[in-house]
Amino acid sequence: MEEILNKAKSWLTETFDEETQKEVENLVANNPKELEESFYQDLKFGTGGMRGIMGVGSNRINKYTLGKNTQGIAEQLKNDFPNEKLKVAIAYDCRHNSKELAEVVAGVFSANDIQVYLFSELRPTPELSFAVKYLNCHCGIVLTASHNPPEYNGYKVYWQDGGQLVTPKDEEVVERISKIDFKDIQFEAKPDLITKIDQEIDEAFLEMVVKQTSFGTSAEAKKNLNIVFTSLHGTSITLAPKAFEKAGFSQVHIVEEQAEPNGDFPTVDSPNPEEPAALEMALKLAENKNADIVIGTDPDADRLGIAVRDLDNNLILLNGNQTMVMLTDFLLKNHKEKGFKGNEFIASTIVSTPLMSVLAKAYQVECKLGLTGFKWIAKMIKDYPDQQFIGGGEESFGFMVGDKVRDKDSISSILLACELAAKAKAEGSSFYKELLKLYQKHGVYQEYLVSLVKKGIAGAKEIKTMMSDFRKNPPKKFGNLKVEVFEDYKTLESTNFSTGEKSKLDFPQSNVLIFYLEDGSKIAARPSGTEPKIKFYVSVNSTLKTIEDYPETKTELESKIKTLLKEFNL
Repeated sequence: MEEILNKAKSWLTETFDEETQKEVENLVANNPKELEESFYQDLKFGTGGMRGIMGVGSNRINKYTLGKNTQGIAEQLKNDFPNEKLKVAIAYDCRHNSKELAEVVAGVFSANDIQVYLFSELRPTPELSFAVKYLNCHCGIVLTASHNPPEYNGYKVYWQDGGQLVTPKDEEVVERISKIDFKDIQFEAKPDLITKIDQEIDEAFLEMVVKQTSFGTSAEAKKNLNIVFTSLHGTSITLAPKAFEKAGFSQVHIVEEQAEPNGDFPTVDSPNPEEPAALEMALKLAENKNADIVIGTDPDADRLGIAVRDLDNNLILLNGNQTMVMLTDFLLKNHKEKGFKGNEFIASTIVSTPLMSVLAKAYQVECKLGLTGFKWIAKMIKDYPDQQFIGGGEESFGFMVGDKVRDKDSISSILLACELAAKAKAEGSSFYKELLKLYQKHGVYQEYLVSLVKKGIAGAKEIKTMMSDFRKNPPKKFGNLKVEVFEDYKTLESTNFSTGEKSKLDFPQSNVLIFYLEDGSKIAARPSGTEPKIKFYVSVNSTLKTIEDYPETKTELESKIKTLLKEFNL
């Protein structure tokens, strides 16, 4: 505790403003637990950049921790591009302090003689990725904590290709930031180097989005699709309605109570389209309007949740894997009709559904797998410039269409899902029927995710212990099913339990464990890189002879998942 106290007292110097010093003094005098949480570590970059609770301290999001990041990145840019006029694009979401923090970040870049393009108002994260390439920037920053609770904010860093930082560049940047002292941050902005952007980028982005998601669906079919949309108080409201209109979808009902951006997210417990409760208001409106499809996005508009009508006309929520395989299959089908060139690939992650690889094989294209996070898919596009990226995603409700945006993009995904639904409806089918046809052709893959929240210092220790125990004593059986292969992405070692053979995994290191069972089931465990959680992913599969057999098959697979989870005491 003495070390933490000394660290806190270093924030009581003239380097920090008067308000910050008062808040630190209050923690020192009155709140030792919060003092410890605020200073026990330095906030680190995770899967999706840096996220944390807002407040004073080295383990919190504030002008100093973000200023230090920005000063380090400015110096890295000067090192990497020594003879170029440096340019950076900055966007922000609806969260408390996002605009103010974006202005701080813009100020630090400009103080370092870097040209800044700052969005004049909140905008979706995928538009920032697009803007980096459109404006030929060297770097992009977005202030967002995605779907985290209201007390959080965050800082995502994009590089010249429009993708997020990945190894080894992220390690270089982190090392450079670590050498920055708070007193070295240049906060004095140079206003003449800060340019506000909005309409030109919006129009270019929307034109691109509509172009890459249009596959000849008739105007009448689009008009006949009945859509309910909610932005969940987030940034998609700035562009999604315009995107619907530009693409020809005129029958769109917006959940007005959730249309105004609000960092408190007052109508939901969590603004996360992965959570069924987040779409309750949208589902009620959909019943009232007899909608065909319901779509909701998270606060920074990179994830989307979808509900469609089943065979009994009931609205049901799709999981991220189901949305991903449907959108991927739709893209592959349409690209195949135009004629494959032989260099196409799709992409997903090691914890997502194996059905993505099955689809790739069926269409005779490659499926590349990466670690969790779209930065790895962006890296694939950069590393394989001679191949064409069709689309891909991950189980956590994110999808990416083409290579113009190098991150998950709900705006493009919304239009693609509606294009699929409109075309199916016009042909006497539906989104859901097409999903069952996919299962009938390739097999039913049922996935389930368990997320255990473990907050604070104690929670971090508990997660570390759980992973360590699994690593030291990996289960050899789950129920009556043998584990055939065990993969440890921290040691980058794959072990075949049947033969005892070990082999190397060709991936960057990551704290992930995967168990492959003898019947084709798969179980993965990983701590979240952006939230205080440990996640368990389960995938099971079966054949489907007829569509009518689906309810029974689904029940059997769900029962199997419950049995497997018992082995984890979940």
